[in-house]
Amino acid sequence: MKRLFLIIAATLAIASCGTNGKLTKYDDAHFAALQERIDNHTTPNNVKCYYTEATQLNLAGKILDGTPNPYARVDTIKYKGFTTGENRQVRSSAGLMVLFKTNSSVITVKTKWGQLYVAGNTMPLAYGGYDLYIKDKKGEWTWAGACDAKQGKDDQEVVVVRNMDREMHECILYLPMYSEIYSCKVGVEEGSSIEPLEGAFHHRIMFHGSSFTQGISISRAGMAYPLQFMRHTGLQVLPLGCSGNSKLQQYFADVFVDVDADAYVFDSFSNPDYKTIKARLIPFIDKLIAAHPGKPIIFQQTIWRENRNFNKFTDANEQAKMDMVTTMFHDILKDPKYKDVYLVFPDACEPGSHEYTVDGTHPDDHGYYLWAKSLEKPILKILKKYGIQ
Repeated sequence: MKRLFLIIAATLAIASCGTNGKLTKYDDAHFAALQERIDNHTTPNNVKCYYTEATQLNLAGKILDGTPNPYARVDTIKYKGFTTGENRQVRSSAGLMVLFKTNSSVITVKTKWGQLYVAGNTMPLAYGGYDLYIKDKKGEWTWAGACDAKQGKDDQEVVVVRNMDREMHECILYLPMYSEIYSCKVGVEEGSSIEPLEGAFHHRIMFHGSSFTQGISISRAGMAYPLQFMRHTGLQVLPLGCSGNSKLQQYFADVFVDVDADAYVFDSFSNPDYKTIKARLIPFIDKLIAAHPGKPIIFQQTIWRENRNFNKFTDANEQAKMDMVTTMFHDILKDPKYKDVYLVFPDACEPGSHEYTVDGTHPDDHGYYLWAKSLEKPILKILKKYGIQ
């Protein structure tokens, strides 16, 4: 009897991973129809593709246009002061995406590489690969495919997805999260069409921040929390994450002065220590409100890092940062001069859980999902005050 119970329980557990969790008996005709689909690929094995440079489609997510390399995020010839590491970071394609429509059954990419990145706490699929989302029949952005783009191997054809139907699909293709690229060409099968996707997202919301905002430890290039926030809300996000280097620097503020956005969101308290926050926060804010009067400037408190759970040194450092932020905003939020400055409190874990970390600092994909969801209500409430909906 016990053995029978275990077999039934196991069967139900397997069934629960299906679409409806029901034990359904299918006839031979059902499997014959499925076999026909298996035998008749929509994408031929010898498919030939033609290529379009991403800049000829809709290359989105850039805070500033006109960079010498169109796949860089900041013009490091025009803007000075960056360290060697920061210079490399702002020239990477992190957070950039290609928006397009196609009726091809297959989507491929070819890349020309610049500086390459390797890390132990982030998947190669994220820092050196592409990530594809397609809008489904319900109007939701749904994951469709990802590929390792073979870093360092220029112009190698890599398949992102194949065997789709030949209906017109709206697509987001996320570019590599850290490595530098000089060219990204999107391939579709000969005889199909590809064109820019316009109007899928609205307004312009800039995000700047640390490795969290860049997406360190994500598994795919489209999983950084600003990108998830964009898919969930329909707001066009312009992300500039710089791992380890979001420290309220004035030379970064010089860049943001020139960014035309409807709102500005900052993850600025994760990298600097509490003394740096105290010294730099007000001058940083003052430069922003002078350049963008009447626009919302939203700061995020840093999240709880799991590596502080038993490390007393780390715990004290992290608590000092958090406490300096709330101390300063206690006064900032009362000052009429800063009426368009806000503080929100993101969360990358669930109550009572400490499971969503990769390395003690960075969340995993689910942690970043929770972060994005935790921002939706407070940020959308703020934006509504400014007519941004």
